[in-house]
Amino acid sequence: MKEKITIYQKPTCSKCRATLAILRDSGVEFESVNYYETPLTEENIRDLLDKLNLSLRDILRKDEPLAKDLGAVSDDALIKIMLENPDLIQRPIVVRGDKARLCRPPENVNELLKF
Repeated sequence: MKEKITIYQKPTCSKCRATLAILRDSGVEFESVNYYETPLTEENIRDLLDKLNLSLRDILRKDEPLAKDLGAVSDDALIKIMLENPDLIQRPIVVRGDKARLCRPPENVNELLKF
């Protein structure tokens, strides 16, 4: 059986919409989670980081105004800030089993569709 695919996204994000289109066109079943309506937890973020094999700062949207003042903040504090301000989290993130990809560009999702 193939592993479930989940996309963490924001409906107004153009990269999220493009990634959703690729998933729909591929014909695979997937779950879409709007993490503005269904907020992530600290455990979710830590799990995503493990699957992405990225650091917390790698998924920080550095161009957001709030991000510019977060230089010396600890990871634990940064997670809390990101949970309170989901615009700080890069998107979309697509998960399949124990692997995940930040889909910027959206075509990164194809790496998860190969197996």
